[in-house]
Amino acid sequence: MATKRQVFYSFHYDNDVFRVQQIRNIGALEGNEPVSANQWEEVKRGGDAAIQKWIDTTISSRSCVVVLIGTDTSKRKWVDYEIRKGWNDGKGVFGIYIDDLIDPRYVNNGPYYGRCMRGLNPFDSITLNSGNRLSSQVKCYVPPQQDAYKYIADNIGNWIETAINSR
Repeated sequence: MATKRQVFYSFHYDNDVFRVQQIRNIGALEGNEPVSANQWEEVKRGGDAAIQKWIDTTISSRSCVVVLIGTDTSKRKWVDYEIRKGWNDGKGVFGIYIDDLIDPRYVNNGPYYGRCMRGLNPFDSITLNSGNRLSSQVKCYVPPQQDAYKYIADNIGNWIETAINSR
């Protein structure tokens, strides 16, 4: 039996929490405990210092940062911080586009039938000391529109191991 890895999921909470829950429920991993909306609001009330402390503490006990990329993920200040923290701490880091996972809140709303527009690669905006973009070192996986959930479920364990071993 493969070792379950402790991972940190980085994502845009408001937009993507229902898609992210699908991935957390796959069961292939032992991820960070979901922070309820109430807990997250409490952390946010503590300001930037409290948020940063929570992120730092949580990532320190994880072996990999998995960035779940929705429409606006690349624009999020804390996602950027989580990526940098994970990378600088030597954690495995990679991304998965989640635009083709169905969000039940939007099934009857708009042309995407519960899907969202694909967001930009959040690793493109981070420059390494070498001058290269982090996206040249970090892989982003694009599940097929047909059966995106199954594709992620079948592969996420291997993606995590690949990211960890590449560090």
